[in-house]
Amino acid sequence: MKVRTRFAPSPTGYMHIGNLRTAIFEYLVAKHNDGQFILRIEDTDQTRKVSGAIDFIYDTLKLCNIKIDEGPNNVGKCGPYIQSERINLYKEYAKKLVEDGHAYYCFCTEERLEKLREKATLYKRPFMYDGYCKKLSKEEIQKKLANNEKYVIRQKMPKLGKSTYIDKVYGKITVENSVLEDQILIKSDGYPTYNFANVVDDHLMGITHVIRGNEYLSQTPKYNLLYEAFSWEAPTYIHVPMVLGTDGNKLSKRNGDASFMDLYKDGYLPEAIVNYLVLLGWSPNDNQEIFSMEEIIEKFDPARISKSPSTYDIKKLQWFNSHYIKKLNDEDYINLVLPFLEENYDLKDKSKEWIKHLALIYKDHISYGKQIIDEVKLFFTDTLNLDSDAEEFMKDPSITNTINVFKEKIENMEKWDKESINNAINETKNEANVKGKMLYMPIRIKVSGQMHGPELADTIFLLGKDTILKRLGGK
Repeated sequence: MKVRTRFAPSPTGYMHIGNLRTAIFEYLVAKHNDGQFILRIEDTDQTRKVSGAIDFIYDTLKLCNIKIDEGPNNVGKCGPYIQSERINLYKEYAKKLVEDGHAYYCFCTEERLEKLREKATLYKRPFMYDGYCKKLSKEEIQKKLANNEKYVIRQKMPKLGKSTYIDKVYGKITVENSVLEDQILIKSDGYPTYNFANVVDDHLMGITHVIRGNEYLSQTPKYNLLYEAFSWEAPTYIHVPMVLGTDGNKLSKRNGDASFMDLYKDGYLPEAIVNYLVLLGWSPNDNQEIFSMEEIIEKFDPARISKSPSTYDIKKLQWFNSHYIKKLNDEDYINLVLPFLEENYDLKDKSKEWIKHLALIYKDHISYGKQIIDEVKLFFTDTLNLDSDAEEFMKDPSITNTINVFKEKIENMEKWDKESINNAINETKNEANVKGKMLYMPIRIKVSGQMHGPELADTIFLLGKDTILKRLGGK
């Protein structure tokens, strides 16, 4: 049987990092086994639907080099791939469960349910529907339906015994049936719940492997009971650990955590993001950290997915991203950072060569595109603000002579180019009798306000002779 996985996001806006990592794992499971990756849009909660969100999903997957075999925009034999277009299908399957005794109509009002919740709170126990409507006779049910009373359809759960299944990551999972609530399958608005639509769609779309967050470990018996009720074969389950923020909480859009598009707009490269995310909760059998998509597909083994949560660390992502930035050719690198320069600085009096030169000297110094804004600020301001370390360093009395000698060399320069600037630095070394840090750092701090940065001669050249003399003029 061909392996088929599915990514089934809700169209609620930009894709957050945890959701994207799940998509990556699903894609890798499929492609490692020469299988197919399906995109399905789960929009059963119409209140959360965001206009244009489906396009965001497609754009994100395309940027991440995740190729969709079937989906809303490339329909295969199992469409439609948007759940709101499959509503009648879910109703038919839910009614079949009712007819076979595996589900029932529930007419309980919100007022009754609220009283049950209050009672559960009072006794400090989790709320669980009490199954009241399971006791209704056929005559009572027909009468209520004839009167158009609002209803939901609930799954009839066993209350005795245990349910057990095998997960590829966590092994044997057993849940007491007594804790399984009679979950809603069809809501009062006629839409299916996430749980029910998932099972129906996964079966009809031939999904063989379901990859999702480990928060669903205890819920999976509910899915399996539905598979049993329909006499369908359950898929292989691969539950993956959560991705947590540095505060220990689960990443989510509601908490303001970065989405993929937020990172992309800040100048993070999709290849770097994918490379980093695949290592959140998974590790290869060697120490390799940098992977192409082809290498990840070849090496990916679900058995090496960790059981423990992973922490999303922006600093580690920046390390990966800086690696990928360094690998860019000059043209692609310029295209990455130029929009940030154009948006934040007036470049009208700057030549294309000057702008390119400026951008390139920071290629090995930035971790993401937007970072260049602060890095190059010294080229577009008349005021330099030293940090405390730089101020302390400049208190050394020997520095004054070094600066004065270097200023004299700059004043006497006839040709303004990097070679002449380097000659001036070397002559200062000899005449002021300084070298290393005591040569380069005083000059760098005076001209740039920083203790570290790109090649000093490049910085001086791009600032221009007039600016350099002005900055060297003070003590």
